[in-house]
Parts: sequence; structure tokens; C-alpha cells
Amino acid sequence: MSNVAQRRPWIVGVSGASGTPYAAAVLRALIAAGEPVDLIVSRAARLTILDETGAPFRDGHWRDDLAKWLGSDMTDVDITYWPAGDFAAGPSSGSYPTNGMIVVPASTAACAGIAIGLSKDLLQRAAEVNLKERRPVVVVPRETPVSRSHLLHLVALIDAGATVLPASPGFYAAGASASAGQLIDFIAGKVLDVVGVRHTLFTRWTGGV
Repeated sequence: MSNVAQRRPWIVGVSGASGTPYAAAVLRALIAAGEPVDLIVSRAARLTILDETGAPFRDGHWRDDLAKWLGSDMTDVDITYWPAGDFAAGPSSGSYPTNGMIVVPASTAACAGIAIGLSKDLLQRAAEVNLKERRPVVVVPRETPVSRSHLLHLVALIDAGATVLPASPGFYAAGASASAGQLIDFIAGKVLDVVGVRHTLFTRWTGGV
């Protein structure tokens, strides 16, 4: 059996919501765990990445741009990038083998599109495919406050089999003096817990005082 046939990546979809550091933390953790990754970055997410980190993200230079965004070397890393407008990409089909998908951060528009099967872009299509194939799908919404329509779309995602994991960090993992990086890692760690990937991103609660 070829290496291609054996490869089952985690698809990571980055939408245009604020919170791209959460995506970076999840990507770094998956890479550190030796997990193969397929990456989809929406057009709106490119602008958010630039606004929040100062790093551009371009199709033709994605590997170099990703290295700058993550602050790590992309040499010998098993990662494949699919442009958001490529509906002929592997993740658009249920026959493409994956372990599941993580949408982080998930904008309200992305949540709505996935919930109603809009398939506006490859990110939404890939999430819909993984849901219909009954593979794990984790959606990390980053919006506050939320409207009734937002909540209904999240309920629809749960009913379809997704895990909705709001970007709501727990302070107990690092205490009241927690840094932004520790709070970001907490959410990334919770995502990896859901998909069963080992990590050391936060200190676990063991009980007591």
C-alpha cells in the first residue's frame, strides 16, 4: 500500500473570525504530534491573519507564509494546502480519507454555511463532507454576544454530529495570572482532547484545592 493511500490527515479549516492564534496553536500541536494536516484558509481568514499577526497568507507562497505565521520550520512537515476556491480538491469528496475536521476559529457565517449545507467554499464543503461521513468535526466559534440565529445554527451542527467547542478558556489551568498564550493553548488542548490527539498544552485538573 502506498504512503498516499495510508495517509489520513486532519483537515484544519481557518475561517475569517477573529481568533487566528487559536488556529495557529492547533496547527502547531498537530504538527508536534506528528499528525498529517490538510489546511484550508478562507479568503476572509487571510485578511484576519494579516490583521492579527502581520503575516500574509498567499496561495503561491503558502508554505513560507505558514512558517512565518506559526513561527516554526515547515521543512519535512506533512501538511497539504488546498485553496478555499478549489472545489475539485481532495477534501471536497467523501472518498478522500481523513481523520476528521477542525474549524478554528469558526465565524458565524461559516457555522451557518456548514449547518445548512451551503458549501459556499471548500471549507464549508469539507466540513459538510466529514459530517455526512460521520467523521469527527470540531467547530470553534469565536463570537460574543450571540444571536438566536447563531445559537440555532450551533444546535443544528450538534444535531448533525459536530462538537461545538466555544473559544472560552478555563483559567484554572494557569491561574489568575495566565498569559494570553496559556489561554490560547488551553482551547487548542481541548480541541485535541476531543479528536484524541495527545498533547501537553495545559496542566490538567486533578481535584483538590
